[in-house]
Amino acid sequence: MLTAMRARLARARQPERAARLALFLWIVWAVVTWNVVFDHAIVAAGRAYIHAAAVAARDGAPFARMDDWMRPAVARGLRAASASAGAILLIGLAGIRAAGRSR
Repeated sequence: MLTAMRARLARARQPERAARLALFLWIVWAVVTWNVVFDHAIVAAGRAYIHAAAVAARDGAPFARMDDWMRPAVARGLRAASASAGAILLIGLAGIRAAGRSR
């Protein structure tokens, strides 16, 4: 059992496998970040809409439409999430490439 673990660790330390593992982890990090940033933008817009709708109802103002709040939030969320994930991927790929050249 111990020798099998050592063999598995030794294979993972090979440069090609380590680079593939690093790339996989950077991609996972970018995907998770994209989801978190996009979700935050949507949740923040939803909270702002609920507040605006409550204020409109209290003051007797015209009804606040959800589309007026959420469509711009989706666009903002897509831009922010894609920029965040893209930056993570660029940094990760540059780091993997630099690490490969230094060997």
